[in-house]
Order: sequence, then C-alpha cells, then structure tokens
Amino acid sequence: MKNDYASRIPAAWLHLSRLFAALGDEERQRILLSFEPGEQLNVTQIAQASTLSRPTVSHHLKLLCEAGVLERARHGREIHFRLRAASLIEHLQSVIDYLEAHR
Repeated sequence: MKNDYASRIPAAWLHLSRLFAALGDEERQRILLSFEPGEQLNVTQIAQASTLSRPTVSHHLKLLCEAGVLERARHGREIHFRLRAASLIEHLQSVIDYLEAHR
C-alpha cells in the first residue's frame, strides 16, 4: 500500500470525482441512456420520457453538464442537451490507463 493514501487526490483526477458522482445516480444514468447517438433533447422531451418532474430533470441535467457528461446549446428559446461522448470516453480512458498500469 502506498504511504500517501491520506494525501490529496492528484490534480489529474479531481474532475473524476464529479463525473463519478454524476454517473452514480440511477436517474441520471436513465437520462444518459435516453439519448440516441448524436441526438439533442430538451428538458421537456426528457421529462416526458421519464417519471420525474421537469424541475427534477433540470436539476439532474445541470449536474450532468457540470460533470462534463452533457453539453447545452440554445436553439431559439429552448436549451438542448447533447451527450459529450468523446469527453466521457477520454475521462474513462484515463481510469482504464491507470488500472492497466497497476495490474
């Protein structure tokens, strides 16, 4: 075991705690799984497909955006959300690379 277990998390990993917290919630996982490849959805579309209220969906979308999982873009009066698949793959790949190096 490394002696520095209690020391701070490396800067390269700080963003991952927010990512894992966002992905750890089942409702947020359901939201992510509702996106087809390349699809953009607004809050109303996501809320209609779920059992959650619109404000609750908005809260989950905010957390997913803050974690870098989704991005938002304004289209007229609506905000559409899109999966940031490449970014998510990159973050998860950094975890895989770490684990591969420590086999």
